[in-house]
Amino acid sequence: MPLRIHVETVDGASWDQPVSTKHIAILGSTGSIGTSCLDVVRALSDEVRVHGLTAHTRWQQLSEQCREFGPRQIALGNAEISAAIHNGSFGSAEVVYGQEGIERVATHPDVNFVVSGIVGAAGLRGTWAAVQAGKSIGLANKETLVVAGSIIADQMRKTDASLIPIDSEHSAIFQALQCGRRSDVRRVILTAS
Repeated sequence: MPLRIHVETVDGASWDQPVSTKHIAILGSTGSIGTSCLDVVRALSDEVRVHGLTAHTRWQQLSEQCREFGPRQIALGNAEISAAIHNGSFGSAEVVYGQEGIERVATHPDVNFVVSGIVGAAGLRGTWAAVQAGKSIGLANKETLVVAGSIIADQMRKTDASLIPIDSEHSAIFQALQCGRRSDVRRVILTAS
């Protein structure tokens, strides 16, 4: 049964409103952020569909994820890995490779939310591609903002992309900033832990 939100207004009016299905791509689906996101997908299976998954080298785990979630598209770290194991392990999913493959998964027209869970500088290109495509992005990679924050912000203004921080440190800052006025904050310092 699809998720519905019950809305009540201050004047006493109320109604139930359906929530549209989200089609997501998880960049780094075999890492800790990716597997946590898939736990959420399991809990919200009527509201969230997995369109795309990416993994660098953990193809066996990606194969298991494909059997469970049935993505339409996956990206593997490189063609050499997939040539050795591409024997139907990924079901009917389109298999693409490398950074270009990650970008294709992140920018697919059917995807309306991208989880950027690839760690370090390796996560930059997929996030950048999603921003250029105007996607909503759950960002778990603060290195992307450290390396290219101003460029990302400029491009977001041009494409109406949005970032929602989902990693603990920058999510905490995001939540704290919701409690006050933006003009009260002069700067935010993130440590490079």
